[in-house]
Amino acid sequence: MRKEIIINSSPHEIRIAMLEDGELVEVLVESADAKRIVGNVYKGKVTSVKPGLQAAFVDIGLERAGFLHASDLEHDDSEEEGPEPATPSQGDRRGGPPGRRRQRHVPDIGNVLKVGDQILVQVTKEPISTKGPRLTADISLPGRYLVMMPKGRHIGVSRKIEDRRERVRLKQMLQAYRPAEGAFIIRTAATAVTEEGIKQDVDYLSGLFDKLYRSGQDVQAPVVVHEDVGMVVALIRDIFKEDTARLVIDDHEDFLRLVNYVKMFAPELRGRIEEYKGDLPIFDQFEIEAEIKNTLDKRVWMKKGGYLIIEQTEALVSIDVNTGRFVGKRNQEDTILQTNMLAAREVARQLRLRDVGGIIVIDFIDMESESNKKRVFNELRLHLHRDRARHKVFQVSGLGLVEMSRQRVRPSLLSQLSDDCPYCTGTGKVLSMETMSNRIERLIQRIAVVTHESRLQIQANPVLALYLLEERPEQFRELSRSFDLELNVLDDATLHVEEFRIVSLTSGKDLIAEFEKKARGGR
Repeated sequence: MRKEIIINSSPHEIRIAMLEDGELVEVLVESADAKRIVGNVYKGKVTSVKPGLQAAFVDIGLERAGFLHASDLEHDDSEEEGPEPATPSQGDRRGGPPGRRRQRHVPDIGNVLKVGDQILVQVTKEPISTKGPRLTADISLPGRYLVMMPKGRHIGVSRKIEDRRERVRLKQMLQAYRPAEGAFIIRTAATAVTEEGIKQDVDYLSGLFDKLYRSGQDVQAPVVVHEDVGMVVALIRDIFKEDTARLVIDDHEDFLRLVNYVKMFAPELRGRIEEYKGDLPIFDQFEIEAEIKNTLDKRVWMKKGGYLIIEQTEALVSIDVNTGRFVGKRNQEDTILQTNMLAAREVARQLRLRDVGGIIVIDFIDMESESNKKRVFNELRLHLHRDRARHKVFQVSGLGLVEMSRQRVRPSLLSQLSDDCPYCTGTGKVLSMETMSNRIERLIQRIAVVTHESRLQIQANPVLALYLLEERPEQFRELSRSFDLELNVLDDATLHVEEFRIVSLTSGKDLIAEFEKKARGGR
């Protein structure tokens, strides 16, 4: 598989696209006004302790206080090896599916923290929707080959390094250069690294922690004491490896910055960094711009005419698979199988591309054959294996659904690129003109009885006003006759399509407010 990284850098926004065999699989966006904070270390002040939640809220100087669970207070100093901790670009290392996990002692948070305490914490998850950032007091600092956790003494090796001799070699090298304090995890990127590479990473991380610790001693909370490297450098550190064919960037200064970084930490990759100098914008040249635009659509077309419908909500993401225009050439089961196999690959790609997380429910087309169900399930798992975010997939349920969870570190791409519609406020729906007309009719009847007003004006959005005048004139003539009312309609472009006013032509009063006041007084 050919992997490429394409970077579009501007003063207002940095966009990073990752391609696999020419197909877009991931997009990372960072604007100048909303820089990522995952990986940053803060000196925070405890503002609230909730023993019932086993959690505390910590002010780190952001709009919302961070959430610190008791399980994130203490480190595990076991020698048993676990999975490689996630780097800041991947997020909370405890957010993944359960596997061979170490037993963690969770203290009573009320015995450890109290309101007003100052504590060093690290952000592991960006603020999402109404939730503040997720925090940990078990700080980890990633380098190119190692991750250092200042609290602890153990050495671990990423499980993705499977060769036993290589694992032993790396441990022995690290043991020779490690400082007296601090735990280390050897990352997958360390495979075949030299002693000099390990020593360089140890020195860099040890110096970084010393600087961070000293900074934290001299300041008052809330304040940032360490900012993780920018998104571009973090990408180089965490993703740009031997299996990446090239990295192309369109900004000259960022190009020089990357070259200098790579010369220092991974000189063997220098020849794979290119500066883009074409006339077309870089994302147009690599046909990425149109793909990003498509990520905002609910419908995703697949080869052969099938399609997915992807709905993102606060609680979960639902994905529905449809045959669409694909009718197949053999029997129905074969057509459904082909569609589901294509969908399994596309679902895995779309989850990475849209960066959606949390609970995900996939409704594949029903199949009769159990062996076909297993084929589709295995195809999904195979393609999810490329996903850097932690995930867990469950077998097909009795309802024919595949349920899975995916690590959510930052807001989805849809959330980053869009705002809720000011008309529907994110629901995707507004009340129909018929519903609004009936609502106005009922309110006029009540106002006429309670306020005894006889001359009324309906002020409404132009679309609603036109509907009332052209589609419902008889309805309002009958209303006028029944209650002896004078009614007229005035369009007001400042009003929302679901908003209207009913005003007295005699006094100019807002009769809706008047009616509600008298109705309350009558109870």
